[in-house]
Amino acid sequence: MLNHHFRLGVIPARWASTRFPQKVLARVGGKYLIERVWEAAMESRLLDDVVIATDSMEVVRAAEGFGAKAVMTPASLPSGTDRVFFASREKDATTIVNLQGDEPLLEGGAIDALILGLEGDVQCEMATLCVYLENAEEKRSPNVVKLQVDGQGRVSDFSRAAFPGEGAGFLKHLGVYAFRRDALQRFCGLAVSEREAAERLEQLRALSNGMAIKAVVWPRDTIAVDIPSDIARVESVLKERERGL
Repeated sequence: MLNHHFRLGVIPARWASTRFPQKVLARVGGKYLIERVWEAAMESRLLDDVVIATDSMEVVRAAEGFGAKAVMTPASLPSGTDRVFFASREKDATTIVNLQGDEPLLEGGAIDALILGLEGDVQCEMATLCVYLENAEEKRSPNVVKLQVDGQGRVSDFSRAAFPGEGAGFLKHLGVYAFRRDALQRFCGLAVSEREAAERLEQLRALSNGMAIKAVVWPRDTIAVDIPSDIARVESVLKERERGL
C-alpha cells in the first residue's frame, strides 16, 4: 500500500563521468559536489527521504561521511534515470524526484515547486524545471537545451536547436525531473526514440510516447558542473549567496 504523497528524492551519482571523471567527489567551495546537491535536497520541505544512487563504493563512503544515505546500483545501468528507478524500488514513494548529481546550485524551493507542479496537474506523468532564457549566446548554443510550452503549461517539445519564431523556445531546460511512480517505471521500460538518439535528449523518449510533462518555471538559473572549469563559476555564485547578493 503506497503512503499518501510520500516523496522521494534520488541523486544519481555515476563515478566515470565521460567529460569529467569522478566529478561527483570534486571539491566545490570546500565540499564535495554531490554533498552540495544533497544539502539542497535536504532544504526541501516536501521531500520525505533523500538517497544517493551510485555505482561506486567511494561515493557511498563519502556520502556516509557527510550524513547522507547511499545505495549501490549496477554500473551497467544505461542512465541516471535508470539509477533513480533502481534506487526507488524498495521505497513506497508516490512521487520520485530525479535530482541531478551535478547541480550544486539547485535550491530546496525549486524542488518543492517541481513537486507541487506535478501533483497539481493530474494529467501529467512527469514535471521538469526550466528558466527564462535571456542570454543570446545560450539561445543559439547546442549545449543549452531549450523547450516549448503549450497553453496548459505542458512541454510540447525539447531541442538543442533554437526554435523558430520570435519569443519561441526561450525557456532553458534544467535537467531535474519529478515522476509519478508508475510513470518512472514505464519510462525506464521504453525503447530509445529516434529523436532522442539524434539529439541525445532522454526526455524526448517521454514525448515520443505520449507522456505529458509539466513545465515548472523557476526564477533563478543554475550552473551544472560538466567540466572542471565550471567549478569556479559555481564557487563565485556561492560566494555571492553568502554575501546575500
